[in-house]
Amino acid sequence: MAAAPILSWEGLGLVQGTGWLFQDLDIHIAPRDRLALIGRNGAGKSTLLRLIAGSLEGDKGKRSVQPGTRIVTLEQDPDFSGCKVLLDYCVRGDDAPQQHEVEAIASQLGIDLSREAASASGGERRRAALCRALASEPDLLLLDEPTNHMDLDAIEWLESWLQRYNGAFVVISHDRTFLTRLTRATLWLDRGNIRRREIGFGGFEAWEEQVYAEDARAADRLDAKLKLETHWLSRGVTARRKRNQGRLEKLYEMRATRAAMMTPQGIAKMALSSDDSKTKSVIVADKIAKSFGDRTIIRDFSLRIQRKDRIGLVGGNGAGKSTLLKMLIGELEPDSGTVTLAKNLSGVIIDQHRSLLSPDKRVRDIVAEGGDWVDVRGERKHVHGYLKDFLFDPGLVDARVGTLSGGERSRLLLAREFARFSNLLVLDEPTNDLDLETLDLLQEVIADYDGTVLIVSHDRDFLDRTVTVTLGLDGSGRVDVVAGGYAEWVAQRQQRQTANAPKAKPMEKPAAAPVVMPQRKVKLSFKDQRDYDLLPARIEELEAEMAKLENALADGELYTKNPTRFAALTAALDKARGEKEAAEERWLELAEMVEG
Repeated sequence: MAAAPILSWEGLGLVQGTGWLFQDLDIHIAPRDRLALIGRNGAGKSTLLRLIAGSLEGDKGKRSVQPGTRIVTLEQDPDFSGCKVLLDYCVRGDDAPQQHEVEAIASQLGIDLSREAASASGGERRRAALCRALASEPDLLLLDEPTNHMDLDAIEWLESWLQRYNGAFVVISHDRTFLTRLTRATLWLDRGNIRRREIGFGGFEAWEEQVYAEDARAADRLDAKLKLETHWLSRGVTARRKRNQGRLEKLYEMRATRAAMMTPQGIAKMALSSDDSKTKSVIVADKIAKSFGDRTIIRDFSLRIQRKDRIGLVGGNGAGKSTLLKMLIGELEPDSGTVTLAKNLSGVIIDQHRSLLSPDKRVRDIVAEGGDWVDVRGERKHVHGYLKDFLFDPGLVDARVGTLSGGERSRLLLAREFARFSNLLVLDEPTNDLDLETLDLLQEVIADYDGTVLIVSHDRDFLDRTVTVTLGLDGSGRVDVVAGGYAEWVAQRQQRQTANAPKAKPMEKPAAAPVVMPQRKVKLSFKDQRDYDLLPARIEELEAEMAKLENALADGELYTKNPTRFAALTAALDKARGEKEAAEERWLELAEMVEG
């Protein structure tokens, strides 16, 4: 029997502007739900999260919360006003968690809560907000873009925490890897309606394709002209995703070529190459190094970057990514070594601060200097058509920038910068505030870009889909150069750690550590003890089985090619998920008995 929901909204409706943002929505959240909330920028995801939290009232409908349920929200932009240091934010208010609980989480996240709030970075503020949210021991946790401005170590720590968490959560995120690893069901907010499917994000794209295909067939039965504008986005997204599958195949070929060039034999050939081949190099770093005080940031690093390379820079906050990037593009001189830039290099830098977007300007002022036409790298396009390319409703052409959502502003900045002529594109955390469909678009634009691309990002899936070479920094001054994306870098690190692991001397037994047996206040029956011992392994087996099923369902063409197999895989995933939840509940009951 399914558990009673801890929170419900029935018939929810909200008016925004002159019309309904959505209405007649039914939402039910069970005690251990792991929900991905999906939808385009502007669909109302963050607004819906506030309605679930109770910080915003609906215009119609009934909200019900199980008595005693503690609901905590991690907002996109937490308000630190009035806080001298980060700790002040974490412990202010009547419902604040205990300071020692906050500090315990802060130590694990690696955040100094005594840092002044006014000068703290976006990543530091986000981790401080996480400390408050997680230390509050919520029954329902609402997470709005929790990985924004977070480094890889912090993201992976949060993933581990949520995997152990016994409550329910609803998460909005553009981080595909984060969503795939954690979610078990999906709420899809689409064109004012809400759909729920008992499948994690790994199966969302296949489900989305199925819904869009059904919508397109329904539209074809109606007046085509009447429905053309209504469905341009959904059809464009479907086509874009199929094109991106072809681009991924091309990316893998580019990686294989780059890997061959990075072998000792390939490097030797490059050193002896003709002048014609050398002109393909746009940036050449030769034994560069950089230190600040006693700390070495980059040590003895060399790299030849060629035209059409897509270079990803990854590593924790403070590892040296920005320092290395600035040296590669000529903004910062190395302490030793040289960086040579091609004479015809013309770069465009897209940072995460959106400093070019004045709130009083109109959309057309940003992309077309107030006119009706845009010069896109030598090609003349009408502003309406160009905005469609970046998933904007053409009706927004005269909207003020200040009225756009954070994601729409990021997309507008991309539209403006991609129109300019350049042969070097530098992207600093480009995925912040973008929805999943815009990330598909950005992937497409990067793949089609004729120049060289340098990307600093913590988005693992995005790097795996876009870059040919990854530069991995660990903060020691070492830079790993890997042909491939984030996954290849992680694999190389694991191989090196295994190879460098100390080996026990033959015939030498390690000293035995004293064993302290737990004192059990309840003696388990034979069956209970057997379940207690065996269930953890069974849960791991089910998690592995679910991961395989979700990977299979992630094939965007599976439903079209083989709907019977799609249905069978979906049923198998639902069954495995139900068995896993039952096993977890059973083991937790037994653990409570064991621990008294």
